[in-house]
Amino acid sequence: MSELSNTFVCLMGMGTVFIGLICIVLICNLMSIVVKGFAKAESTPAPTPKTAPQAPKTLALDPREKASIIAGVCACIAEELGTDADNIKVVSFKRV
Repeated sequence: MSELSNTFVCLMGMGTVFIGLICIVLICNLMSIVVKGFAKAESTPAPTPKTAPQAPKTLALDPREKASIIAGVCACIAEELGTDADNIKVVSFKRV
């Protein structure tokens, strides 16, 4: 029985791994194409009427709730900065 060289064994192992990875990528791409095909066939969106965009609804918070939210945010920022929450001055707090 002949001995296999270390180089041959390493190259065969790496070749097998790369061929396997290429097969996995191809299978994933094929499955993506198949799923997109089924999704297009099943869902045909109904036409939606064109309406004017509405302004987002804003929730009015109780001043005590807003103060507790600001205090929590200041505590998190102070912890990250390694300082005390008393050293942080809130100039503006807007909901985005």
